[in-house]
Formats: sequence, C-alpha cells, structure tokens
Amino acid sequence: MSVIRVVIADDSQVARDVLRDILSRDGDIEIAGEATNGREAVELAKRLAPQLITMDLNMPVMDGLSAIEEIMYHKGIPILVVSDRSDAQTAYRALEAGALEVMPKPTFEASDAERLLERVRLLAGVAVITRLRRRSLATAYAPPIPTLTTATQSIPRDFQHVIAIACSTGGPQALVRLLRPLPADFPAPIVIAQHISHGFIDGMAQWLASLCTMPVSVGQEGEQLRPGHIYLSPSERDLCVSPRHRFQLQPSPEKSLYHPSCDVLLQSVATVYGSDAIGIILTGMGRDGVNGMRAIYQAGGTTFAQDENSSVIYGMNQEAVNAGVIQYELPLEDFAHRLLRDVCGYVASRPEPLA
Repeated sequence: MSVIRVVIADDSQVARDVLRDILSRDGDIEIAGEATNGREAVELAKRLAPQLITMDLNMPVMDGLSAIEEIMYHKGIPILVVSDRSDAQTAYRALEAGALEVMPKPTFEASDAERLLERVRLLAGVAVITRLRRRSLATAYAPPIPTLTTATQSIPRDFQHVIAIACSTGGPQALVRLLRPLPADFPAPIVIAQHISHGFIDGMAQWLASLCTMPVSVGQEGEQLRPGHIYLSPSERDLCVSPRHRFQLQPSPEKSLYHPSCDVLLQSVATVYGSDAIGIILTGMGRDGVNGMRAIYQAGGTTFAQDENSSVIYGMNQEAVNAGVIQYELPLEDFAHRLLRDVCGYVASRPEPLA
C-alpha cells in the first residue's frame, strides 16, 4: 500500500500535535510538512505536492479560505477542512472554493481519530481539478403553480411534488450546482439529508441560502412543508415527513453510521407522497439512501442518480443504480433543467429511462 503524504495547516501547536499523532498511528500516512498560516500552506502545497492537506480556517498572515482559493487556482489538491464549529459558514465557502469536506477539530477520542483517518484515506484518492471562474446561472423562467390531481391526497397541500435528496461526500458542492439555477417560486418543497458533522448544519444552511434564490433552513419539529423552500435535516436527529405535511424529528439509532439518515427521510417521503415523490441520490460513500430510493421507486415516484463523471465519490449513487431502483442517471449540470421540466411542465418530453 502506498503511503499518503499529508500537509497539516493550523496555527495552533496543540491542534497540529493532535492531528500529527492521529495521522501517524498506522504507518500508511506520512506528515510531509506543517504550516502555521495560510501562506505557508500555499508554499508547501507547491513545493511538496502532497496527496491531501488538512486546513484550518482561522490563521494569521493568510486565512485558510484564501489559502484554499490560491492552492486550487494553481493545482488541484484534495483539501479537508478541519476547523472549529464556530467557522461553519466560512467552512462551506471553503467547499465552494474547492475543498472536499468539512469536519470539526478532533480530540484524542477513539471515534474522532477513526473518523479523521477514514476521511483522509478516502479523500486522498479523489481526483480534483483547478477551479474555473464561476459562471452566472440566473434563469428567467417563472414556473406555473401546479394543480393537484393525486388521488391519494387526503390532507390538502399547496404543492404536488416533493423532492427528496440524499448526499454525502461532495454533496454540498453538488447541491449548489443543482439548486442555484432553480427560481424563487419553484412550486415544490425540497428536503435534503446531507451527511454532516454535528454543529455544522446551521452554517451550511446560511451558506446555501446566500447562493440560492429559495430560502434555506434546517427542518424543525412540527414545521409545515411549503413550496419554494429548501429544508436540511439536522445531524443530531433524523428528519421525516408526516401525512399532515409536517416535519417530525426522531432519534438516530445508537449504532447508526450516518448522520443524518438519508433512508429515513426518503422512505417517509415515499410513504406520504407516493407517485408524487421525486428522489435524487448524489455523490457520497456507502449505501445510505439506497433503501429510500427503492421505496420511492416502488411507490411509483421518479428516481434520479448523479452520474459517475460528475461525482466526487461514485458510491451511494452507484449502489442505487446497481440495485435497479434508478430510472434516470444524469450529469450534475442537467438536474435543474430536468426538475423544471418534470415539476413545472416546462417541456413536455422526458429523458429516456435507464435500461
């Protein structure tokens, strides 16, 4: 097995000591260099060409966000943001700049150490590219408000379809590209289960809200679903929807590997909305979301998966495709237009389903 060469960037000596101790434990990770500020991180990235950089955000001389932007402009290197939860909103701007994932600074707890090692080993093998300048994704299309026709509807609602999205590693970046082109009066609620470290979901909601035309918030117990809103599941509990079109929060199983659960959210959407449910499974590692996509597929809903070429990790979505529960596999840039077609009736034709 080849050794993974890592650069640690953090102005705190204590934080660097913790990271070095954890990453050096098993011999398959080598600390190639350490930076105490963003400028040093940029210089080490150029000189050492590491396979991964762990990046703090709050550093002197040059902060972590600026360092990420500089590094990714010159050469694509996998970057894992390891920072305080108080930096949550900035952390998601770092993902927009090219970092792959965000996690809190670890302690010496066994679970923290294992989570960090798992992330480093996974992300070090991800192919990343230099960042191109952002293009405008504005749309002039104003969709009509749909007329409800579903025969299974028992409690009135002011929308027809519900879109449920499952994602993990690479998900925040994918969500921006999927959601940002959708107009403010999009006539369906969008509910999302994104695997995330505890304490970072509010920052993610604020970050997404700053980039999307629709309001973005974390789903609350008893809150009513409304069209033209994007809702995120909190990480501490699993989000699901009730037949009264309201959110319910339930405790995550003690030994659950994923927080929040994609399956719980998607299965509840399938149960309540049946053929009006639209399931989307994006980039990520593991199998969470496959059973939820199966539930939507079996209920007569529509199921989509992000294709391999546009995925950071072709894992969850590949598992769903292999399970035979995906009708349409699309590149990421096609999703917004497809939703406008299928939800709003923007264009009558539909893509050919998978064989």
